Amino acid sequence: MTNEVPRTTALGDGITAIDTGFLRPLFDASHLITEGTRAAFVDTGANSSVPLLLEALRLNNVDPAAVEFVFLTHVHLDHAGGAGLLMQALPNAKAVLHPRGAPHMIDPTRLISGAQAVYGIERFAADYGNIVPVPEDRIIVVDDEQEVTLNGRAMQCLYTEGHARHHYVLNDRQSRGVFTGDSFGLSYRELDTVKGEFIYPTTTPIHFDPSEAHISIDRIIGLDPAQLFLTHYSRVTELQRLADDMHKRIDEFVDMAEWHKGDAERTANMHESMYAYFVRELDEHGFAGSVEQIHSIVRIDVELNTMGLEYWLDHRKK
Repeated sequence: MTNEVPRTTALGDGITAIDTGFLRPLFDASHLITEGTRAAFVDTGANSSVPLLLEALRLNNVDPAAVEFVFLTHVHLDHAGGAGLLMQALPNAKAVLHPRGAPHMIDPTRLISGAQAVYGIERFAADYGNIVPVPEDRIIVVDDEQEVTLNGRAMQCLYTEGHARHHYVLNDRQSRGVFTGDSFGLSYRELDTVKGEFIYPTTTPIHFDPSEAHISIDRIIGLDPAQLFLTHYSRVTELQRLADDMHKRIDEFVDMAEWHKGDAERTANMHESMYAYFVRELDEHGFAGSVEQIHSIVRIDVELNTMGLEYWLDHRKK
């Protein structure tokens, strides 16, 4: 266990958001679902997050042996990097994965090399550490629309492939909530204003597909949820407006990439345009912070979104 007390938020219906502490506060959430005497996690953060998740169990009076499932919406390491280590402390838990994601948790070699290519070896080691594999016999591979039952509570997995081809979302009818991973973008609580929640897409490499991203948003809204639980960061409720904003901003990100596709200094110019875009959009949203604060909050996403858009430009079907 850890001496650090995790930042948690009780959201009703047995759902608790846990700040994984990854990279900065309120950046990355794991969600604990309790149903009677049984429990599940949705996404895990990185290895450094594991002590916080185990402490959250203790604070919620949940025995680690009572955790039945670790739902991994996809295997990007800010969502699943700590899964193998966490499951060593959860003797009865099974990891629930998309069929394209499961092989990378059983043998994370390609997952590690891909992340090292994105982040660099030193930053990867500092942020993610040693990725622990998940034994194959502790994995459940789900079909599209398959239900997994947590102590009588039906959790439906639905494929959403706009952000990554190995992504699913988790539909929890009991709470009228959907755990969206990255399929409904990012909405950081620091950017909330009197106008409500601010949201934008995440186009990280290598599978960003604009048309599928639009389809994913429509599929999630088609479930008629009352609330969504994003990994970055937790609950949002103004769903139709946010869906409209996501559709708009996916198209605007694509337009930005097209505008810069022939630039000699493409990466630098896209960074500059994306920072300027966020400043404009957040000013319109009524955000009162400084330009420096905006840059600090969105910096990671500017870097990764640019990588994803550039990869899409270079590899899309002509």
